Amino acid sequence: MPIRMNRAASAALALSLGLALTACNATGDTLNRGLESVNQPVVENRNFALDLTATSGGLPIGEQRRLVDWFDSMNVGYGDRVAIDDAMASIAVRDDVAKIAGRYGLLVSDGAPVTQGYVDPGKVRVVISRSRAFVPGCPDWSDKYSETLNNGTTSGYGCAINGNLAAMVADPQNLLHGAAGTGDTVIMSSTKAIETYREQKPTGAGGLPAVASGGK
Repeated sequence: MPIRMNRAASAALALSLGLALTACNATGDTLNRGLESVNQPVVENRNFALDLTATSGGLPIGEQRRLVDWFDSMNVGYGDRVAIDDAMASIAVRDDVAKIAGRYGLLVSDGAPVTQGYVDPGKVRVVISRSRAFVPGCPDWSDKYSETLNNGTTSGYGCAINGNLAAMVADPQNLLHGAAGTGDTVIMSSTKAIETYREQKPTGAGGLPAVASGGK
């Protein structure tokens, strides 16, 4: 026997089905259906500053020792950037800082990042800029017990490979704009040894040395 429903019941049933389908679509829209991971590495930049007393002749010996101790305590190394905030743009100060930074394999960058506070007269500010790459929110096992029946990736998709990339990159800034080239190609670098070998003069080109023999 067919079941008859009044208009009110039919409208309520249609509305409930519509809400259910809408909920399903909303859940599906939040899924990542592509191959591009939503878990991408980000680069965090931090600046550390040290104010030093400077003279017209550069940094005094005591201030140079302070700078060396600060570099040691900061464990500076590859990937760090050293800059000088000096209103006078003293060449002597830059040379002193460059010599100390060179001991750690670093060069002094042109221009200094903006830091808090003012540099007092007679002072210079040495700034270390340090970058760190990481993938926020990883690892993400929030849906490890759910099934991806909607043909979407899991919440932790991309955490492994992007996390390894962020951990292995020597200079995190290269993730933002890439490493600057030196202008030398692979061919130019590989042929240096060959050119040196070809341009080397033979050992006998200058003739044989005169040997004097004598005896008693």
